[in-house]
Amino acid sequence: MVPTTPEESPVEITPTLVESLVAEQFPQWSRRAVRVVQPGGWDNRTFRLGDELLVRLPSHARYVPQVAKEHRWLPYLGPLLPLATPVPVALGQPALGYPWPWSVYRWLEGEPASSLILADAEAFAEKLAAFLCALRAIDPSGGPPPGEHNFFRGHSLFTYDEDVRRALTEAHGVDRAACTRVWEAALAAVPREPAAWLHGDIAPGNLLVRDGCLSAVLDFGAMAVGDVACDLTIAWTLLEGASRKRFQQRILLDDGAWARARGWALWKALILIAWKDGPTDAVASAPRVLDAVLGE
Repeated sequence: MVPTTPEESPVEITPTLVESLVAEQFPQWSRRAVRVVQPGGWDNRTFRLGDELLVRLPSHARYVPQVAKEHRWLPYLGPLLPLATPVPVALGQPALGYPWPWSVYRWLEGEPASSLILADAEAFAEKLAAFLCALRAIDPSGGPPPGEHNFFRGHSLFTYDEDVRRALTEAHGVDRAACTRVWEAALAAVPREPAAWLHGDIAPGNLLVRDGCLSAVLDFGAMAVGDVACDLTIAWTLLEGASRKRFQQRILLDDGAWARARGWALWKALILIAWKDGPTDAVASAPRVLDAVLGE
């Protein structure tokens, strides 16, 4: 048994648990094999259910509000977007010691994005920019504002000012003066655009590639209606050179939005460097991301 805090799952999330939950609540799928998905996600534990379905279970109480939000909004957003997105199929209930709701989705084929598998990085950047432009063009009426449910993605960067200042004192080997300049420029850049739909976690692991081309966007748990600048950090976490420039040209946002985007990327890179609390690959790449942000 993995050690837990009171807010973490009191049972270990294993294929056996998933098989039992499915058999109890969705017996029509009980004969389908359950397999761990690798990488399986940070906020949720992810499993294949046969060849066509996917099961996701929150790993911690702080991710639970995202379950109902995805079931509410993905059926609305998905058909309006130019790339495939997760399709909720069923909503599971707490049972067998697992304390939270969980989800069944359609399986989407593809590999997580990385610079090594992109057939054309500029075409990838253009498709991603078109996706984000389409997302922010959708009517935001009734959409959830940023808050604890999405860790304040799309809210004011001042939410994380204390974290950044602390990380700057604890991160080793970073240019503190340069980081401070980028951060303070981001804080000073007041949003001019109206609040719009944002994904909240446009990261390589949430972008699927098939045959070298961007095919799907996953994990809308951090979605909200707010400042879309937080969705632009992929410019430094994955893109570079000509592909980064193409992405920036196609997004059609002002310099202030890009200043705030640099602030979001700086915040995440700094806390990963200082505290190493995150997925292994994200922690490993954080110094490179920070260098890219400071090099702009």
